[in-house]
Amino acid sequence: MKLSLSVRIAEAACKTKLNVDLSEIVRLAVENGYEAICMRASAGGVQTPQDVLRRLRDQVEEAGLVVSMVTADCDIPLNNDNGPNSLRDVGPSLDVAAALGCDLIRVCLKHVKDITFARDAADRAADRGIRLAHQCHTTTLFETIDRSLEVLDAIDRPNFGLIYEPANLMLCGEPYGTTALKRLQPHLMNAYVQNHRLDPEGPEELETWCRGPVRFRHLPLWEDGGVDFRAVVDGLKSVGYDGYLTVHQHYAHIMGPDEAAIKSARYLRSLIS
Repeated sequence: MKLSLSVRIAEAACKTKLNVDLSEIVRLAVENGYEAICMRASAGGVQTPQDVLRRLRDQVEEAGLVVSMVTADCDIPLNNDNGPNSLRDVGPSLDVAAALGCDLIRVCLKHVKDITFARDAADRAADRGIRLAHQCHTTTLFETIDRSLEVLDAIDRPNFGLIYEPANLMLCGEPYGTTALKRLQPHLMNAYVQNHRLDPEGPEELETWCRGPVRFRHLPLWEDGGVDFRAVVDGLKSVGYDGYLTVHQHYAHIMGPDEAAIKSARYLRSLIS
């Protein structure tokens, strides 16, 4: 497995901008042995001119990194009602991925009617050698493992797959270890890691369709009491996953990006090795 650092570690709470310049995240990735940057629209997306995107790519590649995945539209991580709209006109997202030299785009499906658009978008992406993937995520068609597999079967495109994310599965009361990964393995295209501790008195709350509102606390990856990352890494190894393991944690309200990047890499590398 290869480590990727998401720009989300230094993203503002609004998810539309970064708290630091991208160059700082690139520096942290290089200094701490990451092999890639996971790009989001907060750093460069459909709203960004193509020449600027190409300069961002140059910045990443000159540092010896690549872009592991692109989330080209801010509505996708916001998971709002506009999240699926990029599937209806996927061209701009494909242009972002191409400009950044990346072949994987994160997308969003919230309604059964989005499946048809996902098929068409995947076909257009395939023509350009690009894949589409959906994160295990609350209040989407990919909340639970059973439903995720049903939707993937309905889309039925080899270049449409899944971003495994155990914290969201945990929030939805789903298993996320080896047994779950064996079911998801044929569709795995990326893996995100972030940490939550379930807590009925916790300060954070997310709505889920499968079990209602769920309260929790954000935790650093290395803190006990949340996701069992030993089980996560062992499960990924057991199914032969050798793609990117992406630090997707929103650290801005917990600690600075330097500490987050350093300690996350050290912790994950200890598990991988």
